[in-house]
Amino acid sequence: MRQRDACFVNNSLPPVHSSLVPTIDHSRPQPLPNTGSGPAVFAGFLGWTLDAFDYFLVVFCLTDIGREFGKTDKQMSVALLVTLGFRPIGAFIFGLLADRYGRRLPLMLDLIFYSVIEVMTGFAHNYTQFLVLRALFGIGMGGEWGVGASLAMEKVPPRWRGILSGLLQEGYAAGNLLAALAYRTLFPHVGWRPLFFIGGLPALLALYVRFGVRESEVWERTARKDWAALGTSIRSHLPLFGYLVLLMMMMNLSSHGTQDMYPTLLKRDWHFGARQTGDIAAFTMVGAIIGGVLFGLASDWIGRRYAMLIAFAGALLTVPLAFSHSLGFLVLGGFCMQFMVQGAWGIIPAHISELSPNSVRGFLPGFAYQCGVLIAGSVVYFETYLAIRWTYAVSMAASASVIFAGAIIVIALGKEKRAVHFAEETAEE
Repeated sequence: MRQRDACFVNNSLPPVHSSLVPTIDHSRPQPLPNTGSGPAVFAGFLGWTLDAFDYFLVVFCLTDIGREFGKTDKQMSVALLVTLGFRPIGAFIFGLLADRYGRRLPLMLDLIFYSVIEVMTGFAHNYTQFLVLRALFGIGMGGEWGVGASLAMEKVPPRWRGILSGLLQEGYAAGNLLAALAYRTLFPHVGWRPLFFIGGLPALLALYVRFGVRESEVWERTARKDWAALGTSIRSHLPLFGYLVLLMMMMNLSSHGTQDMYPTLLKRDWHFGARQTGDIAAFTMVGAIIGGVLFGLASDWIGRRYAMLIAFAGALLTVPLAFSHSLGFLVLGGFCMQFMVQGAWGIIPAHISELSPNSVRGFLPGFAYQCGVLIAGSVVYFETYLAIRWTYAVSMAASASVIFAGAIIVIALGKEKRAVHFAEETAEE
């Protein structure tokens, strides 16, 4: 009792055994707490959903818009190519802004920009105006992914990054699904133009980002102080950028090569109407969403690259089913193929965000992604060209087989940094 009383009198505590005191390594910064990850993931998911919804409206209405403007499928496929070709411009502009001024402001500006362009698309009077508006939309579409993904991935806990990456990326499949449902239910009654007016909704999402999403703590800690420092960081990681462009070229070939002309396949090869086309395409996107989330979760356990390799190997096996002459196999194969393709895609936000250094994470992944799109975008024109001589089924099956095999090789040659702590400075910075 005297010893305890003495401790209080002397305003001190009894000695504590050294083994009970946690050791803190002050030689490097400690990880920052993850705050506001839920709103950030939701904003990224919804932004990518609405982005993809607007893009796939053109995919579903391609032949109908072409009929009004007096253009063939081959000519209308240029509209998709133009959108994809202008996406790197948006990634470049908004990605640089995101690394210099934070993630939130560029994301809000981008959402408003592509919302306005999408509404204007519904007022296009001719083919030329339509192409110009789709090019401008491509700039907005290209800017959204990199900024939204960096904001979300920097906030989520590393141990959950894979599954939440899958959820975030499958906003793209969800947008495709919503476009299919809108096409089957609204198009027969109102035509194609009013569908694009729905594209004004992302402007409301900008308000949510403004008031509901906090800035990335990682960016606040690691942002470069001026444009010169940011430029130096970008130049120092050019080899990584080159690999990411190659990876994203294969990823975009796999998705655009199996999705963009799929509604046209159903209409031309199978002579389906709007309702049947929408139903089948929507069903394949259900598989895509499930696959993206499950493979994202698997990548947290077995690694990013192994999960992606399994997904593409599975996709290769589904090719005969997905482009079968049997309707039952066609539907089942389409579901399984998109389960695998988007399964691999679900890992991408986490994978390339982890590979990218803190200081250029707003710019590098998004710009590499969209440069990959630029190279891969010609696949829709190529498939349409081959379909003139063969059928869409044969054209797309041949393309998919080569693409999936190539993706396996590129992924196998890469590396990964699964569950790295973004808040920690590393020697690579």
